[in-house]
Amino acid sequence: MLRDSQAGFSHHWRNPRGLLLLASLLVLMSMVNGCAFVRGEVGEPFPEDRIQTIEKGITNRQEVAQQFGAPDDIVQANGHEIFHYRRFDSKLGWLLFFSRLNIGSDHLWVFFNPQGIVDDVVFGNRTKNVEFQIWPFGE
Repeated sequence: MLRDSQAGFSHHWRNPRGLLLLASLLVLMSMVNGCAFVRGEVGEPFPEDRIQTIEKGITNRQEVAQQFGAPDDIVQANGHEIFHYRRFDSKLGWLLFFSRLNIGSDHLWVFFNPQGIVDDVVFGNRTKNVEFQIWPFGE
C-alpha cells in the first residue's frame, strides 16, 4: 500500500498539468510579495557649523541647550555633566523574498565641568553613508 501511494505521488508531479499548476502558483506568490523601500528618521541632523560654535572653556550649558534643544540624556560621570543628543536614520529595501535593513546613528556628547562650562565635545556621524540595499548577502 505504501508503494502505491508513492507511485501516485511521483506520477502526479510527472504530469505536465501538475508542474504548470506549481509554476503558476510560484509566479503568483512572487508577484504578491512585491517590493518596498522605507526610510525612517528619529531626531534632527547636527549641522557641522552649529557643532563648531560650541567652544571649550567658553560655551555654557544654557547656550548648548538653546542651540540644540533639550538633550536626549543627561548623565553624571566623573564630576562632569554630559548632554547626549542622538539621531537615527534607517533604510529598508525589500524585493520579493530579499530584504535588508540598514541603520546609522549620530551622537553628540557635550561634557560640562562643575561650573557648567563646556570641557569637551565628541561627535560621531554614521548616518551619512546609510544606503538602500536589497540584496541581503554582502555588499
